[in-house]
Amino acid sequence: MITTDIIPTPAIFETDRLYLREYTPKVCQQLFASCSDAEITEFLGIQSEKELAEEKENFKKGISTWFVSFHNFHLLDKQSGKVLGRCGYHTWIPKHRRAELGYHLFHDKDKAKGLMTEALGPILAYGFEQMNLYRIEALLADYNIPSYKLLKRYGFKEEGTVRGHYIVNSVNEDSLMVSLLLPEYEALKSNWGLQEQPL
Repeated sequence: MITTDIIPTPAIFETDRLYLREYTPKVCQQLFASCSDAEITEFLGIQSEKELAEEKENFKKGISTWFVSFHNFHLLDKQSGKVLGRCGYHTWIPKHRRAELGYHLFHDKDKAKGLMTEALGPILAYGFEQMNLYRIEALLADYNIPSYKLLKRYGFKEEGTVRGHYIVNSVNEDSLMVSLLLPEYEALKSNWGLQEQPL
């Protein structure tokens, strides 16, 4: 378990280089209700004042409802304890056992090192085995080759194109929809070589 002076939070998994720290609506509520801007910035690994303002606005508007929720993980570097990025689920609809997968490394220097590959296996396992998901979907730009290769490595299958789905630089771009279903996960997981250990 790793803790912080801000909010004690268990690290759900440990991989070779990372702690994966759970971030849920409950933790979010505690964070924004009781912590300073500096503490919020440190805990979330926020990179700018603009990003902090966006996070506070999202919280104010309500980022979880009775119908849609989230369940994310922070990627913490084991040596420094710094937050390197996020990976987990948003647009989680428990009633229909589905959620959208999202992930992001904050700095270019941490990319192309296999960190997200290392984190994704345990997080997919958590989604299917602990969150009772049947379907995990992801949407990505067709030019995002590293992300495409990462998802294909874990068995995601292409379903088609979602037109005009994301605004990027004021332009509505299409997204490629891919998904992984529970029976596919169960057939593939033994080949993933997961090394994570619950803490």
